[in-house]
Amino acid sequence: MSSLPDIHQNTFLFLIFSALIFCGNLWGQNPPSLDSKKYTIGKIAVTGNTTYNENTIVTYTGLRKGQEIYLPGDKISKVIKKLWDLQLFSDIDLYITSVEGNVANLELHIEQVPELKEARIEGVKKSKSKELIKENNLNPGAKVTENLVTTTRNYISNKYRKNGFLNTKVVINTTPVEDTVPNNKVNMLVRVDKGERVKVESIEIVGNEKLSDGRIRKAMKNTKQKQFGRFWKRSKYIEKEYKEDKENIIAKYKEKGYRDARILSDSLVVKDDNNVAVKLEVEEGNRYYFGDINFIGNSVFTDRELARKMVIKKGDVYNGVLLKKRIQDNTKPDADDLTNLYQNNGYLFSNINAVEVKVENDTIDFEIRIQEGKLAHFNKITVVGNDKTNDHVVYREIRTKPGQQYSKELVVRTLRELGQLGFFDPEQLEPKINPDVNNATVDVEYKVVEKGSSQIELQGGFGGSGFVGTLGLAFNNFSMRNIFNKEAYRPLPMGDGQTLRLRAQASTFFRTYSLSFIEPWLGGKKPFQLSTSFSHSQQFQLTNPNRLGRQVRNRDIDRSRGFSVTSASVGIARRLKWPDNFFTVSHSVSFSHYDLNDFNLGRLFSFSNGASNNLAYTFGISRNSLFTNPIFPMGGSNFNLTAKFTPPYSLFNGVDYANLGDDPEFQNPNGTPNQAAIDQERFNWLEFYKIKFKADWYTRLIDKLVLKTSVEYGFLGAYDNDRGIPPFERFFLGGDGLGAQSLDGRDVVALRGYPNFSLIPESRLGTQNTLDRNDGATIYNKYSLELRYPITLKPAASIYALSFLEGGAAYDNFTTFNPFQLNRSAGVGLRIFMPAFGLLGIDFGYGFDPIPTRGNGPSGWQTHFIIGQQF
Repeated sequence: MSSLPDIHQNTFLFLIFSALIFCGNLWGQNPPSLDSKKYTIGKIAVTGNTTYNENTIVTYTGLRKGQEIYLPGDKISKVIKKLWDLQLFSDIDLYITSVEGNVANLELHIEQVPELKEARIEGVKKSKSKELIKENNLNPGAKVTENLVTTTRNYISNKYRKNGFLNTKVVINTTPVEDTVPNNKVNMLVRVDKGERVKVESIEIVGNEKLSDGRIRKAMKNTKQKQFGRFWKRSKYIEKEYKEDKENIIAKYKEKGYRDARILSDSLVVKDDNNVAVKLEVEEGNRYYFGDINFIGNSVFTDRELARKMVIKKGDVYNGVLLKKRIQDNTKPDADDLTNLYQNNGYLFSNINAVEVKVENDTIDFEIRIQEGKLAHFNKITVVGNDKTNDHVVYREIRTKPGQQYSKELVVRTLRELGQLGFFDPEQLEPKINPDVNNATVDVEYKVVEKGSSQIELQGGFGGSGFVGTLGLAFNNFSMRNIFNKEAYRPLPMGDGQTLRLRAQASTFFRTYSLSFIEPWLGGKKPFQLSTSFSHSQQFQLTNPNRLGRQVRNRDIDRSRGFSVTSASVGIARRLKWPDNFFTVSHSVSFSHYDLNDFNLGRLFSFSNGASNNLAYTFGISRNSLFTNPIFPMGGSNFNLTAKFTPPYSLFNGVDYANLGDDPEFQNPNGTPNQAAIDQERFNWLEFYKIKFKADWYTRLIDKLVLKTSVEYGFLGAYDNDRGIPPFERFFLGGDGLGAQSLDGRDVVALRGYPNFSLIPESRLGTQNTLDRNDGATIYNKYSLELRYPITLKPAASIYALSFLEGGAAYDNFTTFNPFQLNRSAGVGLRIFMPAFGLLGIDFGYGFDPIPTRGNGPSGWQTHFIIGQQF
């Protein structure tokens, strides 16, 4: 049989395909049922509660006048399903309103889903209500479907149940809004009844023999059973934390060598609406020990080097947690583990795994399998987010350079340096690492978030001088080069990382004004810091010395008498590379001129009219390894040693200070020594040396709980004992620390729990005319322990609470010096750091020992307000 020509064959196939399409349309895609009848659609009316245009709805259905359709039929079912799928309607019905011959008029009745006008949540705090509305998208205009109501109810219930409110009930009601046309808007009221947070009445452990119930319960960091006296961790049940605690139990067993330990079952028994009991059944298994530990695949480091880093030795009790940390400790970015060893030496693409290769009796042999990968190098280094701070200020602190061998340690160090600048929020510093395996390169993007760096300093407190107030302005990201550029004032020229400080301090009988400027990168190429300062102080005569140590009143001040101090200094500092690059060495030269006008400086200083000069050189060496956040460091240390020297004038001026009273030039007309003239000669140019040391350690204990440990020492000495130690530059111990480095060059050392300047040397007690008088000390020591925990570390305000133990003492000489005979105190406090105002705080300290000049009872409770200063 011959075949059709190609063109005729194609025409035949096209006609068959067209017929099939026609039949599909005619039959509504499915054959009609036996009771279906074919109609021609006449009118299509849309009724019900809807804001949509009638023609729009009809067009969307696909129905049209004159269309032939089977009723009932699959076509109508699909139309209704199509409308339901829009999720815009709560009710949909299609009616035949009339039939004329084979023409059927249709009515589509729909009820539109109401829109939300307003949602309110009752039973929770206002801030929490706003949060829940946002999380559930209960915004005006939202379609209030049954699904929305159900989802919202379940979400809120589950949210609170996860936080320990197992009896949470949520009721949602909607009310039509009458003034809307058409009436399709509703208000939603969500009532939340959290009930009481469910407490853990008891935790029962079954099956444990190797670890006691107490040790297992202690391993559960979050879930605690009720216990009298525990206030720092409540016995609340939170599902997520309970799951973590079950993992903590297994981790604790692995730490003790029980590799196969597991929880066979756990159950939660409801005791009543507010209490549950937890029952855990454990299987401990046998105790294991480490066997041979072999390294496979290493070529960069020897087995011995890796073994030293691992710490773990053959025969040690198996510790799965420690094994994991020695390979990679994810809790510390600068951990001393194998992964960081490789990554700090360029091997970013390395991969290290511990594999059990043999278990024999109670011994496990391991292979540490290492894939070293290619040596990686930094490629593109960028910074984003520095809108105010100029690029060169940021890039000069970055330790990672293009082309340099990759080092994770350098990335971490860069984060620290950027955080220490004080211009960015340290909690949001985030490096984005983009490795390219094929080219063995790494792009790093440092994301920074600017924060306010300029500060208004306000200090206030009551002490021995009455009320001491300070007003200061600190511009910590200043730009001196743009000071004459009008366009740079927004409101001041900023962005070059310089510091400009203006400060005024005053009390009832003194006032001080100061100006300082710091350029941290002189020349812009190396971290070579230049600092300059100028200050002027005035102190008026206190006519009633017995008021010192108490609140000074105006009538105790003679403002026609006093002394003034004018000082200036210039200093340089640079970072060192040895012993490591956390060290800084500094040098400074300072000059102070003291002018006395009928002013009595007390028993140490006999002439009341005249002048003294102080030319000194200060050498300092410091090491600061505090990590990232300078406001709330969670690790690292800060050491500072300074030595201040004046020229040894007594070595070359030829003055016999021991026998000045025998010189007629320094005698009264009756031949007796003129002490005022003698002191004028002794102190015309001050001669002394002053050594200070301070060290702070920050240790992260649990979570963000940090222990700060501090020690301080100070010593003021003389080259020539006959000339003696001058009455300036002394140490004043006690109180809140206000007034530091003011007036006569004194160092005011804070010791909470005691009034300002109240801790005078014991050797001075009982001497004539010294009651309540503090001429300062030449030696002091201080020790401090402080527990800190952050409440929030957000850019707008960083807040942390603290408790402290402190002790310190002041001395006149080493004969009476005793580092363990301390004035002790303890207390609690709160700190709030706001970028515009600096550090604000309050401390409540209890002094356990008596104030030296005020009897035998303890100092008792003292309140200290801290504004712009940190202990």
